[in-house]
Amino acid sequence: MNIRQSFKMAFKSIFSNKVRSFLTMLGIIIGVAAVVIMVSIVQGQNKEMKEYYESMGTNKISVYVYKFNGEDVTQDLYDYCLGLKNLVLGVTPSSSFGGPVKYMTKSTDQNQQYGMPPVYLGSDLYSMCNNYKLQEGRDLCWLDVKNYNQVVVIGAKLKEFLFDYKDPIGEKIQIGGQKFEVIGVYEAKGSEQNWFMDYMAVVPYSMSRILTKTSMMGEFTVKAKSAEATTEAITRLTGFLSGRISDKDGYFNVYTDNTWMQQNDEQNKMMSLVLGGIAGISLLVGGIGIMNIMLVTVRERTREIGIRKAIGGARKSILIQFLIEAGVICGTGGIFGIILGYLGTLVAGKLILNIVLLPSAPMTIGAFAFSVILGISFGMYPAVKASGLQPVVALRAE
Repeated sequence: MNIRQSFKMAFKSIFSNKVRSFLTMLGIIIGVAAVVIMVSIVQGQNKEMKEYYESMGTNKISVYVYKFNGEDVTQDLYDYCLGLKNLVLGVTPSSSFGGPVKYMTKSTDQNQQYGMPPVYLGSDLYSMCNNYKLQEGRDLCWLDVKNYNQVVVIGAKLKEFLFDYKDPIGEKIQIGGQKFEVIGVYEAKGSEQNWFMDYMAVVPYSMSRILTKTSMMGEFTVKAKSAEATTEAITRLTGFLSGRISDKDGYFNVYTDNTWMQQNDEQNKMMSLVLGGIAGISLLVGGIGIMNIMLVTVRERTREIGIRKAIGGARKSILIQFLIEAGVICGTGGIFGIILGYLGTLVAGKLILNIVLLPSAPMTIGAFAFSVILGISFGMYPAVKASGLQPVVALRAE
């Protein structure tokens, strides 16, 4: 008997007992669908988090500093970072404050969807350190900081709210009761879930005394050259600030989002393993069901096996025949499970992550391959039993 005939007989066996075959496949269908849905959700969540961190900027170090006597450490931090040219690309203040931003009759305190935007006090390196790109106009420059120029660069969503389709370059908006000229607009970088990254504005940090009544900067962003440089830069900055600020003088904190990214990856891997293990139990139950039904099939076809062996049928051909039947049953169940998994992933992705989510091609192929391997593995014992029957004993079976 050739392979093609074996597959024909396998499908004939499935269709001749449709209800029994479906019930046998049910455990595989549920198991495969559960694996596909749960792993897809974890992968989708991981992708969303990676996109979020990448949009925020990789190799970014956040520095928080506060001195009880109100002393400003901005210049000292700048000078120290300039000495780390082999590690650091740039540094900028990134303190922020909230308040209404107004343009003519429009004010952000009327925006019920997003509310008040954060206004950041930054330098000419703010966009580079925080991974912003210009869409139109120009960016802040050092002369804007030095000359206390009342200029502002706004995010894409703030521009959309205040100006709609009007060109904002050269227009004056009010921030903290002061008029600022819009000189640029940043490209949109966030998704709808991360809208706050585009609903913002940046003004020269030298305007802090006018806007916040203090010149002390407490938050900074340092851009490192690489992931390796980030680790060393954090160590250097921690050592530098430890020498400047004691527990009696104030406090400071230095950290990087790279750490959160690594922790998030580890958590998602662990979650994938746990969820995969839970779904694997269903597949195990389905595999036991396959073994059970194949043993029943062997008993039902004992006389057929005896006749085949009596006329010279090889043990190998009978073994392959039953393994193919087990593989076909599980493979068919795997296909239905994948289809159900795709539908479930679409629904779960929309409800949980609010995105259109589909399982990846490697996972789909892997799920199908695993279901076939599962069928062959659990069908091995019945197949060996069938191929080992003695012709005389088999022919006497009723």
